[in-house]
Parts: sequence; C-alpha cells; structure tokens
Amino acid sequence: MRVVSLLASATEIVCALEAGDMLVGRSHECDNPSWVRRLPACSEPAFDVSVSSREIDAEVRRRLRSGEPLYLLRGDLIRELRPDLVITQAHCDVCAVTPGDVERSGACALTVDQLALTASSLEGIFQGIQDIAERLDLQERGRNVVERERRRLQTVTEQTAGRNRPTLVMLEWTDPMFAMGNWGPELVEIANGELLLGRKGEYSKAMDAEDLRAADPEYLIVAPCGFNLERALREQAILERHPWWGELHAVRHGNVAFADGNLFFNRSGMTISQTAEIIAEILHGVQFGAWTEGTHWRRVTPPAASDSRATRVTRV
Repeated sequence: MRVVSLLASATEIVCALEAGDMLVGRSHECDNPSWVRRLPACSEPAFDVSVSSREIDAEVRRRLRSGEPLYLLRGDLIRELRPDLVITQAHCDVCAVTPGDVERSGACALTVDQLALTASSLEGIFQGIQDIAERLDLQERGRNVVERERRRLQTVTEQTAGRNRPTLVMLEWTDPMFAMGNWGPELVEIANGELLLGRKGEYSKAMDAEDLRAADPEYLIVAPCGFNLERALREQAILERHPWWGELHAVRHGNVAFADGNLFFNRSGMTISQTAEIIAEILHGVQFGAWTEGTHWRRVTPPAASDSRATRVTRV
C-alpha cells in the first residue's frame, strides 16, 4: 500500500499504526514524527502565511468568497508517487487540504482510493483512526491505538479529579478572536477545567473581543491554529493592544499561557491526549512525565504592581 497523506493528523495516525513505511508523500504541514519531513511535500500554502494574523484572516475570507484555493497541490508529484490511498479532510475548508483541492488539482486518477476525515470531537478522532486502520487492513492495531489513547485520557481525568475547577478560555485565533471549539472543550473537561467560551463539537467561532473581557476567566490559553509556540508568542503584542488587557484576572495572576496550537491544540491526531495533559499542567500543575512548560507552552508573567504597562516577559 502506497499512501499520500495530505493531513498532518492522518500522517501521525498512519505512523501510530506502525505503517509509516507505507507513506510516500505528505502535506507541507506534516511534521510529526519528525522523520516524515524527509518525505516529498505535495502541497504548499497558496499565499504568504508569514504576515499578521489579521492579514491572514482577511486573505482567507477573500479567497473563500472568490473561490480561490488556500492550498496548492503538486499534482504531477502526486501522480509520480502512484498512491493507492490519498488522505485529506472534509471538516474545515480552511485548516487543511480538502477533497475539493485534490479534485481541482487533477492529482488523482479515478482508480485512486481517497479518504476524507471529518473529526469534530474525540469520538470523531477515534473513528478516524479506525477508518484509516481499515483502509490499511490494520483493524486490530487501530483498536489498540484507540484503547491506548482512551486510557491516557482517563489517567488525566483521574489525576485532576477533586481539584479546584478553574474557569478557562482558549483562543484559537487572536485577530479577530476565535473561541476554540471542536474537541477542545472535551479536553478541558477531561483536565477538570470549566470552559467559558466555545462549545464542544461545534466549529471554533469568531467573537467580539469584549466577550473575553466579560468572561474574565481565571486562566487563558492562546493557541492559534497552525502556529507553533514561537509564532504564537508573537500574538501577545496584539492582545496587549486592548486597553483592558491588564485588568483580566488571568493576566493579573500570571495565568496566561501561549501554546503550540499547530502540534497540539488544533490537530486531530495522536497528540490529543498530550494536549489534555498540557491543559492539566497549566490549570493544576499536574505532571505527566517531563514538564512541558517552556517546550510546548509558556506562561506570561503578570505586570509589576508599579508598572501599568502590559509586560512581554515570559517565563521558560
């Protein structure tokens, strides 16, 4: 079986099924496990994604209105790789390559099998694991992987049970603000937090910045979609432009965490259980193996009492 995965989470799943040797091509976003970067990249963004978050949002909206693509596929390369299976996603028109992108590129012959994942919940993610396992004729491995992830999530629930349940808001985008939805709220429940904005199983939605001010959570996690930790930290300056930023409970008490959204909070693959562990570490200081602060997330220190300006110093 020759597989081209155009979805980072699907690439993780194929590798978790111990079928990484079947992969012959990947998307530009596939980066976990690290060795998959050696595979030929079959896609790329259709526009410059190094600009500000507001400019990215505006260009995405413009392209969606005009019908222009968000991703470009290397159709010739995909045909040269002769895949038996191409994996995409049909949940979000923005986040990753869709079946429509593949069709427009003419990358696949009619005989090539295609699988589009549609996860919007933890059960949807587990179903996606089983769907890939079935296509690869690895059903038993699929069941074992799902059971392993369920046990790991259950451990998070057990380790945080009985602790104070702090309020939390998770931002999936900063300018404009998006409250995290999909499976994110489920992970907060597992980590014994009370999510104030965002609903499980629903798309992440744009909100007025004043909604965050009104919610005034005890904790705030900022994990923009597609941004690694370094890129996410650059969003701090954008949030600090709001005149009320320093008044938020989470800011005053040093409970604002910037996190790697690309690898963890926005990815429906094999990092979901570790994402729950990261949330538990942020909210409760619970450790699962090595500490991840400074590696996968960083906390913003509160401003000094004598300094009315918002600080940009982070603690590693």
